[in-house]
Amino acid sequence: MSPPRDTNVGVTSGSKRVGFILKPDKTEAGALLEDLVPWLRAQGHVPVVTTEDQLAPTGCEVVPESEMGEVVDLAVALGGDGQLGFLAGFAPSEAQEALAAALTGKLALTRRMRLAVAFKRPSAEPVVRYALNDAVLHQGAMARLVEIDAFVDGEFVASYRADGLIVATPTGSTAYNMAAGGPIVVPGQDAMTLTPICAHALTARPLVIGASATIRLQLGGDARGVLITVDAQWGHSFLPGDVVEMTAAAKPLVMFKSTQSFFDVMRDKLHWGARSDKKAKGGS
Repeated sequence: MSPPRDTNVGVTSGSKRVGFILKPDKTEAGALLEDLVPWLRAQGHVPVVTTEDQLAPTGCEVVPESEMGEVVDLAVALGGDGQLGFLAGFAPSEAQEALAAALTGKLALTRRMRLAVAFKRPSAEPVVRYALNDAVLHQGAMARLVEIDAFVDGEFVASYRADGLIVATPTGSTAYNMAAGGPIVVPGQDAMTLTPICAHALTARPLVIGASATIRLQLGGDARGVLITVDAQWGHSFLPGDVVEMTAAAKPLVMFKSTQSFFDVMRDKLHWGARSDKKAKGGS
């Protein structure tokens, strides 16, 4: 859950507009929304969904997806977050309790670093997009290696021959970055990861780079079919001469903090072992 309007304090008492974001094929999320809408109405709040949610329950206000962030006091994702549920801090059975706590300012806030991704093409205006998870420069439909030159603060790092390169935030470190063998970074750290995808050289290892640095990627040779994608939501062709630069965005994403710790979630989602006599207390 995220309070997009005021990043300094939690949502407080009074009538609030609560936006819901869910995948259309998530039947469980749709059923949960059906239960939450009358409950919120009874509390004096206004449920809001986007025009993309074709089966919006009666009692919801409907707005275009592009306007959701501007019109709601609280945004709620139902049905998962696209990366094994690492950001889904509450079970469906806890939905009403968690929402009630959020709406009365009783949930702690946490801030997640985002990437500012600037795509630059000669003789064209730069395009800037923001990523919570990652930006990926990768080969498109053709199964061939692409040569990518990487720089950090203007210093040459390496010329990678790989299927692509992933630049991820700590939040995104448990998404595509983790699947590609990149390091897991605990949320709250000021860092980015640079991870090659199926690199031709076995010595091409992932890097952890300070968030204040600027990572620049460009093609090291002639290539066709290369794409730049940002959080798998925005994509663009990437040609020789194009450049993409990434650094920490000025504004982080503000979220309500789960009652579970990050390591609780890691053990649960990744099935890490936990001895019963070493829970929480750090026993040896």
